Amino acid sequence: MGLKIAAAVAAFSRPIGPVRETPLPKRLLVVSLLVPLYKEREIANHLLRRLSAIDYPAPLLDVILLLEADDHLTHETLAVANLPRWMRAITVPGGTIKTKPRALNYGLNFARGRIVGIYDAEDAPAPDQIRKIVARFAARGPEVACLQGILDYYNSRANWLARCFTLEYAAWFRVVLPGMARLGLTIPLGGTTVFFRRSVLDEIGGWDANNVTEDADLGLRLARFGYRTELVDTVTGEEANCRAWPWVRQRSRWLKGYAVTYGVHMRNPLRLLRDLGPWRFFGVQILFFGTLSQFALAPALWSFWLILLGLTHPLAGLLPPAAFISLSTLFVMSEMTNLVVAVLAARRAGKGWLAPWAITLQAYFPLATLAAYKGLLEILWRPFFWDKTAHGHSITAPEAGLRHSVPLTPHQA
Repeated sequence: MGLKIAAAVAAFSRPIGPVRETPLPKRLLVVSLLVPLYKEREIANHLLRRLSAIDYPAPLLDVILLLEADDHLTHETLAVANLPRWMRAITVPGGTIKTKPRALNYGLNFARGRIVGIYDAEDAPAPDQIRKIVARFAARGPEVACLQGILDYYNSRANWLARCFTLEYAAWFRVVLPGMARLGLTIPLGGTTVFFRRSVLDEIGGWDANNVTEDADLGLRLARFGYRTELVDTVTGEEANCRAWPWVRQRSRWLKGYAVTYGVHMRNPLRLLRDLGPWRFFGVQILFFGTLSQFALAPALWSFWLILLGLTHPLAGLLPPAAFISLSTLFVMSEMTNLVVAVLAARRAGKGWLAPWAITLQAYFPLATLAAYKGLLEILWRPFFWDKTAHGHSITAPEAGLRHSVPLTPHQA
């Protein structure tokens, strides 16, 4: 709750006005885009059309579609597709594990760009996105090793789950992450619309092939190596996972990966403290341990709804009155914080129509608690299992309401 409040205050602490676009350098760089695919019959043709809409010189684009060796479905789909010359399919050989980061590491061997970006199968990037990325890298020094764009959903009207997912993503990418950047905290990366200097990826060893949230791990490793991540005001539309059980499966993978990432980097807490410094080390504790404990212990928090319903809480007779009132107040404040941040994020994303749905997030987050239990239990017997998210159930043109965020100030960026 404290992190959300601080991030929201930081994100909105200064008036945000128009920001002058960073001009493109005279000499454009080759940009490699790695796109891992797995069993993507429904999405493949849409992906090719969306990537073809990118406004960047074709000779300088290097799109690599990464296919697993045993994925006959996607192989057959692409076999009849008319790939442009700047787009090629690479087959990842079989191995003991089958994860997205393993495919990315293999694909990196074939990338010819000095900038390497990641897209997912269902992505619809803004046409000018690569130009913005190239311009920002050219304007920054080598300490800026990574640029993270904004993710939004083009099917947010599909159903209630899609609306809530859109609100959650808006809060994360439009409020929390910009606020964390303003606060000088380590930025956990998203799995897509994230771009790197190729030389830095080679230096730090690429992705952890065994981690199912390779993005969060890589963001933390970049910080430990002394590099910075900046946010870029460019939006990629994605397909919201709007079916309950697939949503739980996807979220359980994310939370399992958060737990693994936290465990890996906390094997030597003193070294992590030296690498990050006290402030960012504190931020990592709040972000990773706080996220996991938030969902795992949520039922204890929800028990305070009993009071609002006029029922007696089990702790009422066990705690001193002041302690019980303090806990109750924290509960109300946490629920109000989630509500206010979601409403502000919806407006910043240009989707004010979603604001009334923020109150229904009370019924949405219990799904994440179920996912947390599934993910934490799965660590015991399938820690490296990649629970595949199926795409193509809501393939629509990006909504008219999908737009860039309110521009970030240079300091936020």
